[in-house]
Amino acid sequence: MSNALFADSPAKGLVCRNCDATYDLVAQHACWQCFGPLEVDYDLDELAKVTRAQIEAGPQNIWRYAPLLPVGVHPGDRVSLNPGLTPLIDAEHLAKALGMRKLWVKDDSANPTHSFKDRVVSTAVSAAVKLGFDRFACASTGNLANSVAAHAARAGVPSIVFIPSDLEPGKIVQSAIYGGALVAVEGSYDDVNRLCSELTETDDFESTAFVNVNIRPYYAEGSKTLGYEVAEQLGWRLPEQVVVPMASGELLTKIHKAFEESAEIGLTAPGKVRVFGAQSAGCSPIADAFDAGTDVITPVKPTGIAKSLNIGDPAAGPYAIEACRSTGGGMAKVSDDEIRDGVKLLAATTGVFAETAGGVVVATLRKLLEAGSLDPEAETVIYNTGEGLKTLDAVSSLVGPTHTVKPSLKAAKDAGILVS
Repeated sequence: MSNALFADSPAKGLVCRNCDATYDLVAQHACWQCFGPLEVDYDLDELAKVTRAQIEAGPQNIWRYAPLLPVGVHPGDRVSLNPGLTPLIDAEHLAKALGMRKLWVKDDSANPTHSFKDRVVSTAVSAAVKLGFDRFACASTGNLANSVAAHAARAGVPSIVFIPSDLEPGKIVQSAIYGGALVAVEGSYDDVNRLCSELTETDDFESTAFVNVNIRPYYAEGSKTLGYEVAEQLGWRLPEQVVVPMASGELLTKIHKAFEESAEIGLTAPGKVRVFGAQSAGCSPIADAFDAGTDVITPVKPTGIAKSLNIGDPAAGPYAIEACRSTGGGMAKVSDDEIRDGVKLLAATTGVFAETAGGVVVATLRKLLEAGSLDPEAETVIYNTGEGLKTLDAVSSLVGPTHTVKPSLKAAKDAGILVS
């Protein structure tokens, strides 16, 4: 019955990333045999039927890629703020500052709730409605809570979102303004996530879709649109290198998956994209494992200003490491001061004001270049996943008026701000 709900989808089921056990398209995120994570398994013959022309004729949002996703082939099945087709910015001045030949910024702060999470939530809640859920929920470091609450408001569905109580004020306000229930938990994101996992097993939450817990396989697939979109915006070709921020590590793995699938089904020419991961030094369990030459993640207690990346026990960490190693990429971690400098440099050279996760990416890009790990001559795309107005506290003490003057021509002239 569950697969019949997705009859027009190219998805044929769920598959375990570890042991390859298969399941129907149900609300399940862990394998019953080995407890490994599940992801959507596709009929590649069906994906191969999708053409560039078909995609280009689609809507001006992520649903142009619906034939490549588990949900959304029919417009009536979509529960969405219609995110996507965000700018791919030619960052020539940032490239010059860093000594690079060609650099692009994929700016996902242009989405409806100003982060890439609108992509994953759109696919997740569309699947949730198909599966019979009537309330939306999540565990979140901020951006996801914003998006789930907004999607629920648009759909007329109740929501309940769970966040660490010490989140940035901007993210708390944005989650609360949509009118759903907002639960601040006295603990880290990992504490919040554990609580939500326990709640999914209770009768009171039986009809609640936790987008990043019980319907996580569908949620994660939304991130692939960031890979498809970049390929399309580059004229249906793959970049040579990308730098992606890492929290759970899932965003990086799905962008990598999208690039591989694009080549495999003929949307782009064959090619390998070198994938690089970026983390804050305050929470770097994936980068630390990569540097140690292992794929065993040692959980950490998160600190630092990049709170949207503060997942101390990242579920997709081993798969992110595998993606970077298999493509000849790498990882790095950066300090809070480097993150702030990254935010300022991106803004000053591209006009993009990124949240702290974007500062992590720019600082990591610079560090990888200095280490010789990333090729300055290769065409590179970096991902900004959120809006700087959400994390003002991180940089507000560093910037302000360059001049303060009285409202007179003489005062302006005395201050040296007039050009003769």
